[in-house]
Amino acid sequence: MTDVLSTATQPAASGRPSTPTFAVISGEQVQQALSGHEKELVELVEATYRLHGAGDSVNPPSYFLRFPDRPTARIIALPASIGGSVHVDGVKWISSFPENVRAGLPRASAVLILNDPVTGYPFACLESSIISATRTAASAALAADWLSRGRTRPSRVGFFGTGLIARYIHTFLAGTGWTFDAIGVHDVSADSAEGFSGYLRQAGAAGQVTVHDSAEDLVRSSDLVVFATVAGKPHVTDPAWFSHNPLVLHVSLRDLAPEVLLASANFVDDVEHCLKADTSPHLVEQRTGDRDFLNGTLNDVMLGRAAPPTDRPVIFSPFGLGVLDLAVGKYVYDEVSRAGDLRLIDDFFHDLRRYG
Repeated sequence: MTDVLSTATQPAASGRPSTPTFAVISGEQVQQALSGHEKELVELVEATYRLHGAGDSVNPPSYFLRFPDRPTARIIALPASIGGSVHVDGVKWISSFPENVRAGLPRASAVLILNDPVTGYPFACLESSIISATRTAASAALAADWLSRGRTRPSRVGFFGTGLIARYIHTFLAGTGWTFDAIGVHDVSADSAEGFSGYLRQAGAAGQVTVHDSAEDLVRSSDLVVFATVAGKPHVTDPAWFSHNPLVLHVSLRDLAPEVLLASANFVDDVEHCLKADTSPHLVEQRTGDRDFLNGTLNDVMLGRAAPPTDRPVIFSPFGLGVLDLAVGKYVYDEVSRAGDLRLIDDFFHDLRRYG
């Protein structure tokens, strides 16, 4: 099937552009396109970070829609544009409603719109909670690799927060060659912790799986700590918990008090994006009045401009960039298109003649 990107921009025989088409890609199709491709997707995320670092992207601030009557809920728009071989524009529209969990629904839901960079016409709408979890997990696995170079590679991993994101991060760590002697699990919900540990055992995870009742025990017993919670403000305040200098993937961004970050080496995905919206790094900037606590970005590490130390905890706090969603979404679109499974919506665009 012809790629919609080219179809939308090639002139017809009359000299006018052909009628743009629009595809809808379901969550099942997204999962089929991504499943089992962890190494390839981590490489894609690395390439996207490098493009972003080189300036071949547009990634404006995320826009937060909040609700006075629902203070724990939010919907976020992440517009972006990425160049290189991906070359696509678009926006992710992702909601976070933590109360969903009580009703048995995932906390987050999302769609991704891909736009043709020549005409501006949207050409696809993709279910994007899976894309969002995938790019988050691929970014975490990439950071774990680069930030553990020059240090003793972690052999004990601990998951603080045991939802869908934690599951995807474990999948991507395992899919990119990580093995652990021990896997620790902690969650404020005992049922969630038991459910996640059950998933780990069912998935055949190597290493002993231990559910920790104490957050401190989890942190102190882990060389690699993954924070994947829905915390809205810091709840881990004691730097002494990290005295063994672990590598910390601070994916949920608001778990750690400024004291913990100030006692550590800190890396982010994008400085301007990460230091806003009262993230833990933003709270440090507000307290100190400067950004001297930052050691650099992940791209700085990949380019050799910064290196993680061995004598302090190393914390990676990724805000999550819209360009990553675009890269993974375009990957899905291309896979579905190659398989001939695009579901085009006939006559989605209508009244295309300027004067009728």
